[in-house]
Order: sequence, then structure tokens, then C-alpha cells
Amino acid sequence: MIRKLQRKGYICRHIAQEHSYVPQMWQKIVNPLVLIYLDVSYEVSIQRRLLNLTTAEFDEQKKRLRHAYQNADIYIFTDPLSPEEVFAEVLASFENQDVQPQL
Repeated sequence: MIRKLQRKGYICRHIAQEHSYVPQMWQKIVNPLVLIYLDVSYEVSIQRRLLNLTTAEFDEQKKRLRHAYQNADIYIFTDPLSPEEVFAEVLASFENQDVQPQL
């Protein structure tokens, strides 16, 4: 996703917020013009990544992401979507919010 957006001229960064105990880490590291929150259920996350993650660990990660979720400019629930569909949703959201490439 990041590479595809960069090829279109957007400046992007992935923030591993789910690993941080600092709720505002995403703001402190980057403070983005647009914050995209990609959501996924526990079941689908396990299928996609073949992770050895318990539901309790997943719930803890979601708790750590709460501040980012509450402040997201774009929210996409990705369970029923392919990577291409998620990318298309992001681009459509950018267009709806008049977000322009920076490069």
C-alpha cells in the first residue's frame, strides 16, 4: 500500500502503533496530514498473516490503537476487501477529501 501510494506521489509512513504503549505515538513520530486506519477482525488477521497471536493479544493491540482510531481521517474495514480494493478505497477517500499528492 505504501509503495503504491508513493508511486502516485503521496508521502507515506507506516507507524507500528499497535506495539507502543504511547497512545499518541503516531502524532509524535509523524503527525500526518491524513491518518488512515485500516481495521481487520481477529479471524481475518490470522488468515492473512499466519500469526500466532491470541485473541487477548489482538485485543490489547486494538486497545493500543484506540487513539489512532478515534483520530483517523480515513477508516476502512478491510475484512471483505482485497489489497487492490483497499487501495482503491484509499484513493477514493483521498479524492473525496481533496487530498493531493505531495511530490
